[in-house]
Amino acid sequence: MKVRDWQDIVQDVVDSNADPDDWRAVAGDRDGGLGEDFYLGHPSAGVFLLKTYAKNPFEVRGVGTRVARRIDDDLDPFLPTDDRGRFAVQQGPDDQDEAKRKAKDLETVLQTHAEAPTTPGDLFDDVMETIESPAYGPMEYDQHGRPEELDGLADTFEEAEEILEAEFDDLIEADDVGRGFY
Repeated sequence: MKVRDWQDIVQDVVDSNADPDDWRAVAGDRDGGLGEDFYLGHPSAGVFLLKTYAKNPFEVRGVGTRVARRIDDDLDPFLPTDDRGRFAVQQGPDDQDEAKRKAKDLETVLQTHAEAPTTPGDLFDDVMETIESPAYGPMEYDQHGRPEELDGLADTFEEAEEILEAEFDDLIEADDVGRGFY
């Protein structure tokens, strides 16, 4: 297991070329400390664990690692399949021409959904496809606590949790931060 900067893990997700709409996530408060835990999983790309905190309003810091090569039958129940909550990984456009093209395409999608019967989930999916999100899907998230699924994943990956916790605590100590920024 290799512990890396959380942004490197997100870049792995972006570069995975996995089906963008097959990702699932669980996140919530870190158990016993500053920041949040975030598990991100895909059937063929694996399961990733991130521990992050907002150092200030402009900077998120953290660590992460890949904890499983795939989602197996033991992990599947911990990752949501319904659309109560959604998440997405975004990449900015490469240049002004791409930005204009995506904006025009997005305008068309919004116009179409405004004129036809639709669901929030369908709109979300169409927007993610239009802006070419590399990863999106259902998410179980608790901004004031920890979902049960998060604790289940933490128990499953106990060794990885301990290693990342130590690295994360060192990062917080080196940053000389007593609390995160909300």
